[in-house]
Amino acid sequence: MTQAAAIEFDHVAYGVGDLSAEFSFSRAPGSVTAILGPSGAGKSTLLNLAAGFLAPRTGRILINGKPVNDLPPPERGVSMVFQDNNLFAHLDIRTNIGLGLDPALRLDAGGWRQVETALDRVGLAGFGKRQPASLSGGERQRVALARAFVRRRPLLLLDEPFDGLGPGLAADMLGLMLEIRAEVGATVLMVTHDPDEARAAADQILLVSKGQIAADAAAAGFFERHDLPELEAYLGRRPQP
Repeated sequence: MTQAAAIEFDHVAYGVGDLSAEFSFSRAPGSVTAILGPSGAGKSTLLNLAAGFLAPRTGRILINGKPVNDLPPPERGVSMVFQDNNLFAHLDIRTNIGLGLDPALRLDAGGWRQVETALDRVGLAGFGKRQPASLSGGERQRVALARAFVRRRPLLLLDEPFDGLGPGLAADMLGLMLEIRAEVGATVLMVTHDPDEARAAADQILLVSKGQIAADAAAAGFFERHDLPELEAYLGRRPQP
């Protein structure tokens, strides 16, 4: 029996006119896909459709073979890490992560042990009582990854989570994300503007341009291609004669 795709967009359309987007693709379980494209191309729209923060005008979104159009975000089996960490500034780190397990924070001793394990996993053991404002940007990203780790959802969505970090720290965070992904066994869709991140992390690429998928291809050799005008424009290369 053929295994269902971890996620599938079946002729999904969103918006109208100049703000419209249309996507069709599928991904196998355990794959890591980098989503690339210029600002305003529709990359974040694609992720928000997958997460359930936006509703498609037409088409179906399936996760593990099951339609999820009518399911709210908490019921989709998805974790999402945002560029701005999406942490509650008035809550300590331990509580921020605990909310990933239960939004009502009804955790027993085992649940709080999971939170402490997640903090240790991302190198923040002992940080649980600290406030987000007291942490560096990289540390806040570690908290966001810890929350995704503790949720252990089969689909991990990353919206430029390492943007604004220095190259060395971004590479460290990327490596940590890949380790956590392997432990959880998650499928990853990662929006990035950095070709080096895509090369390092992804096995597949989605190139998005003007609300459409301009290319859906293996990552190996993708950036050496010269047959895609959208890729040439995105990378700032002159078209080959």
